[in-house]
Amino acid sequence: MPFGNTHNQLKMNFTAEQEYPDLSQHSNHMAKVLTLEMYANLRDKQTSSGFTVDDVIQTGVDNPGHPFIMTVGCVAGDEETYEVFKDLLDPIIEDRHGGYKPTDKHKTDLNPDNLQGGDDLDPNYVLSSRVRTGRSIRGFCLPPHCSRGERRAIEGLSVEALGVLDGDLKGKYYALKDMTEEEQQQLIDDHFLFDKPVSPLLLASGMARDWPDGRGIWHNDNKTFLVWVNEEDHLRVISMQKGGNMKEVFNRFCTGLTKIEELFKEKGHEFMWNEHLGYVLTCPSNLGTGLRGGVHVKLPNLSKHEKFGEVLKRLRLQKRGTGGVDTAAVGGVFDISNADRLGFSEVELVQMVVDGVKLLIEMEKRLEAGQSINDLMPEQK
Repeated sequence: MPFGNTHNQLKMNFTAEQEYPDLSQHSNHMAKVLTLEMYANLRDKQTSSGFTVDDVIQTGVDNPGHPFIMTVGCVAGDEETYEVFKDLLDPIIEDRHGGYKPTDKHKTDLNPDNLQGGDDLDPNYVLSSRVRTGRSIRGFCLPPHCSRGERRAIEGLSVEALGVLDGDLKGKYYALKDMTEEEQQQLIDDHFLFDKPVSPLLLASGMARDWPDGRGIWHNDNKTFLVWVNEEDHLRVISMQKGGNMKEVFNRFCTGLTKIEELFKEKGHEFMWNEHLGYVLTCPSNLGTGLRGGVHVKLPNLSKHEKFGEVLKRLRLQKRGTGGVDTAAVGGVFDISNADRLGFSEVELVQMVVDGVKLLIEMEKRLEAGQSINDLMPEQK
């Protein structure tokens, strides 16, 4: 899939009409935006590493999506992708991120002291809390497009940098290719390890090439701070623990992430970041903070209420099953997280989760007692 420069030239033997994908049955952000005229203008362009517009859109062509679940339908192959193909990507980003315009500037705030509360979410309802984000290392292609050597170099850099962490962040790296099936399955069951790539979205993007070469997981001794290497992004950084102390989770997240960034800079490698897009990641849905703060929370009554969806929408939250995206809730337990990534700071997004989950629990308690929740309906955030 990657390094298709010669193939891109061969495609010029055909007209744009002959090469244009049939998107008539598609429901994704890419299919909404891409036109024949736009495709004709972009198809001879490529980034300096050779990523083309056909590489950008392939996952959205292969995966039509669903009218009720809008996927993004495109990926970046390197940092330049967002600039070279901005005619396509800017409108997708605006559509996906609630009107975030090409002239808007992103704000970053990784100071955990700015979070209000979050240490008192009711543990009778909140089973676990986590905050995660992604980071890309400047100068390397992203997972859909990197070569084996690049992927291995990223792994090597990551192992070196993470090996320096000390105190309660001290930990160990486990290369996927060295793990037994049992070890892998145990980590997957513990919600620590990314699963083997079976998602057609990942497979069509080219992210699963050479699996499991160059992939692995690092975690601290307490298993509360984890870094995935070379999955969907170069790095996925996760802070998690049982119970409802989101403040503690966020504190560890900010501290660990800041230290990791310093360690990479010491080795001459900074993270991909710019004023407009914030932190640059593979999928346009994760730009900005890349942050997903979430809790597993018991809401058996509220989840059956007709206004549950509306409440989440007003709080700018989203729900998933506890097995991850596209899974169903079991026993009324949902994974509730922020819906936004871009245009809000890290602190603002975690604050939305903390405040929103408190309200959801209050509503659940009301319904348990057979009372109305109408007076608790929030304003649109």
